[in-house]
Amino acid sequence: VLAMDQCLHTGQQPLCLGTPQEDGFAGPSVESDKIESSLRSFQKFVPTDLASYTQEHYRFAGKKIIIQESIENYGTVVWPGATALCQYLEDHTEELNLQDAKVLEIGAGPGLVSIVSCLLGAQVTATDLPDVLGNLQYNLLKNTLECTAHLPEVKELVWGEDLDKKFPKSNFYYDYILASDVVYHHYFLDKLLATMVYLSQPGTVVLWANKFRFSADYDFLDKFKQVFDTTLVAEHSESSVKLFKGILKWD
Repeated sequence: VLAMDQCLHTGQQPLCLGTPQEDGFAGPSVESDKIESSLRSFQKFVPTDLASYTQEHYRFAGKKIIIQESIENYGTVVWPGATALCQYLEDHTEELNLQDAKVLEIGAGPGLVSIVSCLLGAQVTATDLPDVLGNLQYNLLKNTLECTAHLPEVKELVWGEDLDKKFPKSNFYYDYILASDVVYHHYFLDKLLATMVYLSQPGTVVLWANKFRFSADYDFLDKFKQVFDTTLVAEHSESSVKLFKGILKWD
């Protein structure tokens, strides 16, 4: 882990990979207590099997992003839908108006999409299952601390469970719900759709990117279209990734 802690130096200000000076951008300072709390979370994370982790390099929003990944878990790997969604966010920044937008990512995994959203100015809540939250938090802080206007938040989200308690509609509103490669061979697709519906309020846009592998993927798309006004906004034939925009039908 020490080799990966490039932005932590005792007695110095933490800098993310690709420092503000290097990229010509000095991010606004964040409250010191919030940074200290985040650093404590950062330092606590130790992978259960360090040998299985690798560092993968990406570049979006003009910055180098280093993601700690592991093939030991679906939720600690960057899948093709994530890079396609990141490219879409980068290419349509002005149209999407991500500056200060409230964004929630479902199934954030190792965090690439949430990191790119942060770098593009959004207020991000990254969610996933408990077993991957440590790695997610680590990657988010490593790549955004003191480089972004808003420090990302990490929250546990089990699809379809305790949504009204953890994300009460009176307190939580999101401009965008982001999801990438959340549809694959598992048994929770109805709960996933219910979660997307629950988190959507008037004005919320769902951006869902997925590599289409199985017939179940298309079955989910059919159900998605029944409840969301759906537009195919990007398609990558070489990787079988499709990216959809959905707005909940209210009538």
